Amino acid sequence: MRHIRPAITMIVVMTVITGLIYPLAMTGIAQLAFPYQANGSLITRNGAVIGSALIGQNFTSDKYFWGRPSATTEPDPKDPSKTVPVPYAADNSAGSNLGPTSKALVDRVKGQAAALAKTNPGKPIPVDLVTTSASGLDPDITPAGALFQVPRVAKARNLPEAQVQQLVEDHITGRLFGIIGEPHVNVLKLNLALDALK
Repeated sequence: MRHIRPAITMIVVMTVITGLIYPLAMTGIAQLAFPYQANGSLITRNGAVIGSALIGQNFTSDKYFWGRPSATTEPDPKDPSKTVPVPYAADNSAGSNLGPTSKALVDRVKGQAAALAKTNPGKPIPVDLVTTSASGLDPDITPAGALFQVPRVAKARNLPEAQVQQLVEDHITGRLFGIIGEPHVNVLKLNLALDALK
């Protein structure tokens, strides 16, 4: 008992410290210092939450910019032993396990590239528009990925290409401190700005 009592006491003390006190303290500090980020970087419109700046959405209309493909899946309602593609399923963040020699991956990329080529013939297709991210939830695309889509979006909305291109350029986020990360465009924010155009 003399050896067991200190071990049990230590387990209880460490559980309280690391399982309760520390997480609550970090949550409190995050809420005070970074409330927007701590609450999920939620984007609201007319007082209603319409998405998060951290999770992509499945835009498919020609009137909107499209994000990166998503590899997330959910259980098939008809057969729970199988899965079905559900783009940007935030409760099941995962990338694809398909490798560069996978026929399924090659076929999917070729199909998406062919569809994109029809929207902007003769232009090289940015790689992020045909490849999924590691999480499957990436909310951002490269500036090249957004600029590639300008002709399609401008045509669908009957807007001058120059105006849509300027909107894209206004929504490019540069590297953090000028050195960390890559320039990117948040698709949801860009599409909201597009909807707000007069």
